Amino acid sequence: MQEVHVGIVGLGNVGSGTLAILAANADQIALKLGFRLRVVAVCCRSIATRPIPESLGPVLKTADWREVVAHPDVEIVAELVGGTGVAAEIVDGAIAHRKSLVTANKELMAACGPEIWDRAIRAGINVAMEASVAGGIPIHAVLREGISGDRVVALYGILNGTCNYILTEIEKRGDPLETVLSEAQQLGYAEADPSADLDGIDARSKLAILAALAFGEKITPSDIFMEGIRRISPLDFRYAHQLDHTIRLICAARQTPEGLILSVRPALIPRTTILAGVQGAYNAVWVKGAYGEDTFYYGRGAGALPTGVAVVSDLMRVAREIRGGSPERVSPFAHERLGEYQPVSVIRQKRAYYLRFRVTDQPGILARLAGILAAKQISLEAVLQLPMESKQDLPFVITVEPTYEHAIREAVMQMAQLDFLLEPPLALPMETSL
Repeated sequence: MQEVHVGIVGLGNVGSGTLAILAANADQIALKLGFRLRVVAVCCRSIATRPIPESLGPVLKTADWREVVAHPDVEIVAELVGGTGVAAEIVDGAIAHRKSLVTANKELMAACGPEIWDRAIRAGINVAMEASVAGGIPIHAVLREGISGDRVVALYGILNGTCNYILTEIEKRGDPLETVLSEAQQLGYAEADPSADLDGIDARSKLAILAALAFGEKITPSDIFMEGIRRISPLDFRYAHQLDHTIRLICAARQTPEGLILSVRPALIPRTTILAGVQGAYNAVWVKGAYGEDTFYYGRGAGALPTGVAVVSDLMRVAREIRGGSPERVSPFAHERLGEYQPVSVIRQKRAYYLRFRVTDQPGILARLAGILAAKQISLEAVLQLPMESKQDLPFVITVEPTYEHAIREAVMQMAQLDFLLEPPLALPMETSL
C-alpha cells in the first residue's frame, strides 16, 4: 500500500522525540501498518542547527510552517508547537489545506477543541490528540473506546508531572517548595516560568479534555475550579502523615445529583489509596464506572519519548484511516450538554477539610476559631499541634467533619481577619472517597 507522508511542525522536546521514534522505529511501524510513514517536511525556527536523522531520507527543512502545511505531498500535519498563538494558525492552515491533523496541544484543544473538530469534520479530515493529556498513557483511547460501554460517574487524576515531582520530593526530603522547584527546573521537569504548572493551569486544560471525553460534555477550562500548590509546605506533609494521608494535586470530575463538579486543587488523600503511590513525574488516572466500577491507568506524563510515542501512535491511526478510506467523523466534543451533567460550582461539594494555621501564640485562639466554625455549622473533628520552639510562629491544624465548600470559604475569609494569624488559613479538602 502507498506510503503516507507526514509534516512535523515544532522540534522541541515532543517534536524531537517524535522524529527520533519515526526514524528508529520505521520498520516496525511499517510492519504494523502494512505501509510506511514517511516524514517529508519538518519545521522549526532554528531548523539550521537542528540535526535531522539521516535515515529519514530527503526532507524539506524550513523555518516557515506555511511551507509544511501547503506542501503538496504532506497528508498529515503534526502540530507540536504548543500554546494558542502560532499553533492555532497552524491548525487553521492544516484544515484549510485539507490536511489531517495530529496535535499534542492540551491548551488549544481545551479552549477550542469543539470548534476545531467541527471544522475538521466539515473539511473531511481527521484530528487526533492523544498526546495532549498524560503523554505516556493512552487515556483518550480508553475513554472513547476501551470503556465506552460504561457510564463514567467519577474521574480522578494526577495530570501534572511537574507538580507531582515537587510534592513527592517535598514529602520525601522535607525541603521547601522553592528548593525542589529549582532542582526540577535544572532537571528539565519545570519551565523557567513554572506558573502554568504550579498554579494548576496546565492540569486544568487536561481535565477539561478528559471530562469532555468521559462525560460527553462541552467542558471549557472556566468550568473548572482551580488552586495551585504554592502554599504546600513540608509541615503540611508532617500533619497529613499524622492523619495517615498524603497531599497530591488532584484533578477531579464527579457526577452528582446537582450536576458535574470539576476541580484542580491540592488535596489530602489516604496513604492507602492507589493515587497516593504515584511518585515523581508520573501521571495516573482513576476512573469509576457505573457498571465496570474501578479502572486505573498509570505512566509517564511527559517527556520527549513517552509523549512522542503518543504522537506516533496518533499518526499511525490517522494514516490507517486515510489509506483504509474510513476516517473518523465523530467529534469527542460533539455531545450537547445534558441537564444531569451540567457543570456546577465546587461550592456545592461536601467534604471533610484540613485547616492549617500559623499564629502568634496567645490565649483564646482555639476558642475564637472554633466559634467561627460553629457559627457556620461546621463541626470540629480533631486538633493537631506538633512541638515547636517558637511561640511567634506556631503552626497547628484543625480537621473538620464533612461540610460544604461555601461554608469553609466563608469561615476562612472571616478567620483571615484575626490579628493573631501570620497568614490566611490553608484549607484543603480530604478526598476520603478515593
